[in-house]
Amino acid sequence: MTAVDERRMTQFFEGFEPPEGAKAELLRGVLVMMSSPDIVHNWIVADVQDQIPRRWARLQTQDVDIVGEASEPVPDLVVLPKDSLPSSGRLMPCQLITMVLEVVSKSSVHQDYVVKRSIYAAGGIPTYLVIDPIMAQCVLLTKPTGQGEDADYHAQEIIKFGEPVPMDDLGLELDTSEFGTLPDVRPHRYP
Repeated sequence: MTAVDERRMTQFFEGFEPPEGAKAELLRGVLVMMSSPDIVHNWIVADVQDQIPRRWARLQTQDVDIVGEASEPVPDLVVLPKDSLPSSGRLMPCQLITMVLEVVSKSSVHQDYVVKRSIYAAGGIPTYLVIDPIMAQCVLLTKPTGQGEDADYHAQEIIKFGEPVPMDDLGLELDTSEFGTLPDVRPHRYP
């Protein structure tokens, strides 16, 4: 995709209003729409947000600007130091972000484990936490390296629900003991 095409897509996306009950993201120049999240999803996001100390800014569904990417992902939770929080704006610069969180749904498995993993690593976001109520696990990704589609996280730790997740960048251990699961959903092969 050329720079002109990327700019045009970004301009289109900025003015795009998804239908009621849907969420839209721009991922590597592709407009991706998803249905509203499940209660299990929302409860997990709220639980994680409540565990993060108030010295951190904790923003749900904040559009993120990834430098050098035709991407504007909308993580389920964005965490950054409060003193880094801009006073306004639709796009949060990736350089300010300490952690992003995605909670996996039936329709987001590939995007959360593959596409967004690479996008967040390309943006240099230090911590990417994937919480997966299908597989009852958390995948903690740290140490981003590389650029573009070749970007990835050098360190990966898989933690089962019920075990604490060491969130070193935030100075806490995340309690996963009350995370719910999605019943009657076929297991997947990720990460």
